[in-house]
Amino acid sequence: MKATQAWLADFTWEIVTAQNAVLCAAKNALHKPTSDGHDTTMALWGQQHTQEMRLDEAVDLCRRCHRKAPFCFYNGNTFASIIALVIKKLSLQPEQAYIIRSLAGHIVAGVATDEEVRAFREFCDEMEA
Repeated sequence: MKATQAWLADFTWEIVTAQNAVLCAAKNALHKPTSDGHDTTMALWGQQHTQEMRLDEAVDLCRRCHRKAPFCFYNGNTFASIIALVIKKLSLQPEQAYIIRSLAGHIVAGVATDEEVRAFREFCDEMEA
């Protein structure tokens, strides 16, 4: 597997928005763009999601978009679910896939420890080897 690729290219802003709508509907939460973060996040995503990057850079883009809070609810879940779908496409053993998804989700949510970030970067470095 190529370490640098357009990991997020399939996820247009329309898909990101639809993912948030599904998550909100499941919890009867308001699905609505925020006035502060939506437009800047949409622009950032539009500029970068099709670019080739390392997997850890794709995770970081999802983290930055989550932090901008483009939607009223479930921003972290929206971007964590997108990166989980990306990781699902990797040919990993089930146990390793679970760990890598968990690490990526923690990074996107902004709750990863330094050790978790380091472990995820090491995994990405191994992809290049």
